[in-house]
Amino acid sequence: MYQLVNSAGYKYPDQETYVLDILPVATGFVATASDQTLSLFDPLRLSQGPIKKITTDHGNLTAAKVYSAGDSVVCTTGENGTISVWDLRLDSSNARAMQMGGNLPSLLSLACSNEANKVAAGTEFANHQSSIMIWDLRSPSSPQIQYNEGHSDDITELSHNPTTPSLLLSGSTDGLVNITDTLIADEDDAVQATFNHGSVHRAGFLNATEVFAASHDEMFALYDAAEHACTGAATLDLGDVRPLLACQYLAAVVPKQGGAVLGLVCVLTGGENISREMFQLIHLAKGPGGWGLDTDTAVGLPGAHGSELVRSFCFYDEQQVVFTAGEDGCVKAWTPGS
Repeated sequence: MYQLVNSAGYKYPDQETYVLDILPVATGFVATASDQTLSLFDPLRLSQGPIKKITTDHGNLTAAKVYSAGDSVVCTTGENGTISVWDLRLDSSNARAMQMGGNLPSLLSLACSNEANKVAAGTEFANHQSSIMIWDLRSPSSPQIQYNEGHSDDITELSHNPTTPSLLLSGSTDGLVNITDTLIADEDDAVQATFNHGSVHRAGFLNATEVFAASHDEMFALYDAAEHACTGAATLDLGDVRPLLACQYLAAVVPKQGGAVLGLVCVLTGGENISREMFQLIHLAKGPGGWGLDTDTAVGLPGAHGSELVRSFCFYDEQQVVFTAGEDGCVKAWTPGS
């Protein structure tokens, strides 16, 4: 296994703060945290702390997604049912460009499409209903469309198709992953494909037709939503990744060209019952024989975030840097050793 070294880091001053997500944008990367802040970091000066910090007003910040990486525009949402659009090129006091929603159930998931000028949000299950609402940012006063029947529990994941943004993936704790054509208002006709995976923790598109799903009990599978291939059955079913890959949990999945990278937290046991944490990056790739895990090229981040959960990671390929975020309140940079 090839290993990286922890070359820099920043720890949030409040001991109780969890770092929830890392989102790369043109001006650096954005980190969201349980202290309800949105912070912009310079990747080359991580240890100096955030160059911009914004306190959100969602009550509890539940999701954040990039709307336009090139323009450094991101969206956040939370338990008060609002969505904020932030332009991080501006001063912190003026960075909120738009706010939508309100008087809604807690929003748990987001998807953004700059190409289609759309932001979608998924609600918790409340009042016997969970909903997907879609706003057009050119007329954001109310949702352009709302779907109420596709899921029967919390909507935990939303993702736009990378080549056809009108196709929206949704995942829920009801176990379903749906692909919906948002150009169709009638919900019975709008759902193009459904996969029954189990309570969805992570899900998204790998490419124009294939999707991944990971459940809250670490079951992982791939599905093909192409019309000629869509049977509802998994095209690759790894089952529980914990015994398969000797890991504790799957922290995140980052799609990349030709596949994806799985971020897994493992415990390595040494002599005299000493154990240490290891965060591993394992490439999921598609070859002539289909999809598979390339464990021979695994990359290890020894020590990771100690005994605390790793919540997110991202790549800066040209600079050969991986950034991780965890519930120890730290953001860390990992680079090749000398």
